Amino acid sequence: MKVNKKHVVLFISGAIFVVGMLDIKYRGLFFRMLPYSIRK
Repeated sequence: MKVNKKHVVLFISGAIFVVGMLDIKYRGLFFRMLPYSIRK
């Protein structure tokens, strides 16, 4: 089974983006690593 590399990269980056947005919304681990000026 041949997997298109472009699709895999797109899927992974999309998944990371969604996880990042949810993390910021619920003030998770990633949110705590952001500088204080961005959090306000």
